Amino acid sequence: MTRIRAFGSDTFRSLQIRNFRLFFTGQLISQIGNWLTLVAQTLLVLELTDSGVALGLLAAAQFGPVLVLGAFAGLMADRSDKRRLLVVVQTFAMFQSFVLAALAFMDEPPVAAIYAVATLGGIATAFDNPVRRSFVVELVPEDQINNAVGLNSALMTGSRVIGPALGGFLIVTVGFGWAFLLDGLSYVAVIVGLRRIDPTALRRAPVTPRGKGQVRAGVRYARSIPELWVPLLMMAVIGTLAFNFQTVLPLFATRDLDGSDLTFALLMSVVSMGSLVGALASARRRDIGLRMVTATALAFGGAMALLAIAPNQPTAFAAGVLLGVTSISFMTSSTAIVQIRSDPSMRGRVLALQAIVFLGSTPIGGPIVGAVSESFGARYGIAIGAAATLGAGLYGLVVLRRQGRLALTEGVAVRAVADASTDLGGGPVPSFDRVANAGG
Repeated sequence: MTRIRAFGSDTFRSLQIRNFRLFFTGQLISQIGNWLTLVAQTLLVLELTDSGVALGLLAAAQFGPVLVLGAFAGLMADRSDKRRLLVVVQTFAMFQSFVLAALAFMDEPPVAAIYAVATLGGIATAFDNPVRRSFVVELVPEDQINNAVGLNSALMTGSRVIGPALGGFLIVTVGFGWAFLLDGLSYVAVIVGLRRIDPTALRRAPVTPRGKGQVRAGVRYARSIPELWVPLLMMAVIGTLAFNFQTVLPLFATRDLDGSDLTFALLMSVVSMGSLVGALASARRRDIGLRMVTATALAFGGAMALLAIAPNQPTAFAAGVLLGVTSISFMTSSTAIVQIRSDPSMRGRVLALQAIVFLGSTPIGGPIVGAVSESFGARYGIAIGAAATLGAGLYGLVVLRRQGRLALTEGVAVRAVADASTDLGGGPVPSFDRVANAGG
């Protein structure tokens, strides 16, 4: 019992902080609502069109604004009071959900209108993503950032356990419109939580003043630090071709597995259950490095490969659990390393870059994977994601090996200088850092 209490205390330690607890509770309710909309929107378009390409276009409408507006949104996160900006963004997103509900209650909702409203949701996502994730860092002490990031990921994935299953139930029993309506109402919780946060207890990052070239400065900063740039490159590949679950899994569940809309909702739920386990495990880690990002990418690629060859629903559900664990482990580690290693004044812009390569790449990868799945079967769409993820993981291994060889070479050079100094009767070389920094 003592060990269980210690596990819980260590895993959920950030929830002892009132501001983070308010943020966490509001987001949990709202994110469940978000999944109601994502599932209902996907199945509604599939019902209206019966087309994998149409699902790819829906993904492009949902996440295209992140590609176009993501860099500016990250700069806004660095320039603004994040709590106030989040209230504005969440209010806008609530309005978008109510419009979707009105469309869904129509007898024949026009697909073009659904795409248009999905684009409004994409605009909200473009601004919400960098400001929400950088705001998490301001809610907790520095030594609890990784725990807060892990719990925030657990929140997102925990909502995926409940949201898709609840969405599937609502769609089957009362229809699409009620799913969208409940999502709109769920935003009340997050807005109230944000307004109750004590601003005097926040660990605010310095506000970036207005100036020219600030977006380019953020890109240059990320490129100058391998522990930021390499995960961003890996995420660009994986985000484009692997994280297309909303496009490929409905087709996989209903066609390749001969299932129904409920099969898709259950598959999403088991993936989310695995994600919850992976996120809670990630929350216990004290430090995240490039080695962890690489290992989780390789595991994610392996899980996708297993799902692609799953012969029936039971084995697909089992592979889905593994897919959830590994996908969120990669997502959490690649996000945590960006949040922890970024300079506070640059954090919003670097997180926006990650959102661009993760969500903003969907308008490119979604239609590609959707077209492949439509023409050859969803298994091939999943296999493309597996190959891309394994390739990104191998790239991470190459970088790690190169860094290891560089560190070994530098260590030999330091020892050689130290030996020469001793041979010449001089004092010992104090440290490699001082030798390197003395080079001018």
